[in-house]
Amino acid sequence: MIYELRTYDLKLRALPEVIKRFGDSIEKRQKLSTMVAFWYTEIGPLNQIIHCWQYEDAAERGRVRSEAVKQDWWPPNIGEFILKQTVELFIPWDNSPLLTPGKHGPYYEMRSYLIQPGLMAQAKARWAKKLDERTARSPLAVVMEGDVGTASKLVHIWPYQSLDERIKIRNQAKTEGIWPPKNEPGDTVEVLTQENKIMLPAPFSPMQ
Repeated sequence: MIYELRTYDLKLRALPEVIKRFGDSIEKRQKLSTMVAFWYTEIGPLNQIIHCWQYEDAAERGRVRSEAVKQDWWPPNIGEFILKQTVELFIPWDNSPLLTPGKHGPYYEMRSYLIQPGLMAQAKARWAKKLDERTARSPLAVVMEGDVGTASKLVHIWPYQSLDERIKIRNQAKTEGIWPPKNEPGDTVEVLTQENKIMLPAPFSPMQ
């Protein structure tokens, strides 16, 4: 199974109209394939929308997208508002939960790490030792690695009921030595760059 993450950078003040136009078409589009989430940024890179689509594999994605663009309602007519589009395909880790509909947030933190080439396996092993302890303090929505779009990219998404809850849980996990997972002696630090953003769900997002 793969997730397609589509990130659009929008012009200033375009967000309300873009969400409206997506909302007008999204019910029809979801009959072709599953959209698992639709977010917009609140903290971090602003004026972004991020929508995530689930497919069995790249072949299904190709078939569905070929069918979707034949329709007069897809994609929504938002070209005038877009500054940049980024499309990436991700594979969830074996020990990761899958993105599921429901009320989990409303605040979602997406953390994106660029991993030094060749060290993704080291990162997986390090995470595996601590992930259960970390998720006992707050749920993980997904952890996944890039397959197409940005190589050696690790993305993890955490829902919180409030920003205060996020701060409290992260501080607690750090104080207790649970998170972030520490490198073993002799390990190379695998993370090259980090980015995080706080997102909120659009009204029609399956994940709220």
